Amino acid sequence: MPQAYFEHDADAGVIGRGATPEQAFAAAAAAMFALQGDLEAVGDSESVAVEFEEADLELALVAWLNTLLGQAKARGLELAHFRLTRDGNRWRGEGRGERWRRDLERGVEVKGATLTALSVRQGPDGWEARCVVDV
Repeated sequence: MPQAYFEHDADAGVIGRGATPEQAFAAAAAAMFALQGDLEAVGDSESVAVEFEEADLELALVAWLNTLLGQAKARGLELAHFRLTRDGNRWRGEGRGERWRRDLERGVEVKGATLTALSVRQGPDGWEARCVVDV
């Protein structure tokens, strides 16, 4: 049988901006989790800690986003507040949020951050971190 393909809209691009790469990464995490729900309605009673080593800024963005997403899913959380620090190649961060509750409006489920359109760069107005997430 011959192969065939079809197009579908199963991705979304997220962009985070900040004065530092860490701030841009935190903003990218907020953009990713905002696809899943209204971040302003999410409290901060639960937290997940993230720690990893990565020298490449672009791969660090994907690691950060996927680690947050994996921990949030495993614990049934929606995260809305993020912070990240870096010491050389070691990254340490936190996502704060709360358990999904019935009155939180659900958006689309994010399955993971990808390498598609992956970019972390410094511009005249600060840092920008972007990638495509699979929804």
